[in-house]
Amino acid sequence: MSKPINPVAIGGFTVGALALLVIGLLIFGGGKLFETDIIRYVIFFESSLNGLDVGAPVKMQGVKVGDVKSIALQFDREHAKVYKPVVIEIDRKSFLGAGGKPPERGITYEQQKKNRDKLVDAGFRARLETQSLLTGLLYVDIDLHPDKAPQFAGLDYQGLIEIPCVPTTVDEIRNTADEVFRKVRELPLDRIVQEFSDSLKDIRALVGSEEAKRSNVALAKALEGMDKTIGTLNRNLEPLLKDTHKTMTDTNALVQDSRAMVRDVHKDMKPVLTAAETTLAAATTALNKAQAAVMTVEGTVGPESTLNETLIALKGAARSLKELTDYLERHPEAVISGKSQ
Repeated sequence: MSKPINPVAIGGFTVGALALLVIGLLIFGGGKLFETDIIRYVIFFESSLNGLDVGAPVKMQGVKVGDVKSIALQFDREHAKVYKPVVIEIDRKSFLGAGGKPPERGITYEQQKKNRDKLVDAGFRARLETQSLLTGLLYVDIDLHPDKAPQFAGLDYQGLIEIPCVPTTVDEIRNTADEVFRKVRELPLDRIVQEFSDSLKDIRALVGSEEAKRSNVALAKALEGMDKTIGTLNRNLEPLLKDTHKTMTDTNALVQDSRAMVRDVHKDMKPVLTAAETTLAAATTALNKAQAAVMTVEGTVGPESTLNETLIALKGAARSLKELTDYLERHPEAVISGKSQ
């Protein structure tokens, strides 16, 4: 007979297995089993998702803030379009508030939507970036792209709030290249080549025409005449330049002679001015004595007398002589050229 099963042993084994399972989840799950402060968003990427796997990191300006939760395909039969919703989980503990304090636990749907709108207004967009060029794996990068318009799919996916995305750098380069190639293909290359060939033929015909040959001959003659004219000018200018140089030399000598003559005149005028000054002093002394004599006989001589008129004339003569002396001292050249008007 077989030994009967012990229920206690079975129960102990089951409890031990469950305990090991819980411990394993706690260890390998990074302590997220009982984590509830997680926010989920959805992103509808237009780019290819080749290289993006579930569990790929979600970074915000280079800092990991979450992971990719799920990747799916959604068909729009009305518009015959396929959407690729990517659900991401954001750990709110990755963000700190004022003073480095963690945010308050629990957030409503409306608060979550307002926070999304603030980020979008600030220029934050989601874009796929390459983790490694060797593996080709992708991750979701949320960063500032204010110069790029946000792209919203506008679809309701599991009631999640959508984060707008922008094309990847590779897609932008590919789209630009496709646009350039499209414009090049639209160019009428056959007509352009034909017109260029016709232009070359016209140029060849113009160069070989009789008018072009006559123009070349006329141009050669004109250049020859110009060369002769330049030679004539060179021959005629040389004597003219020599005469000009001689004239300038003579003019310079004349100026030097004029300066020397003025210096001589000024030197000769000094004795004359000295004698005139001595005479003026003597006349002034005589005038003073005459004036004293007049004051002595003032009671006997009237204002209309001949002596009074003589004294007045003598005083005017002395003043005129002093003015002449001062003028000649300031303008010695007046002896030669006369008084300027």
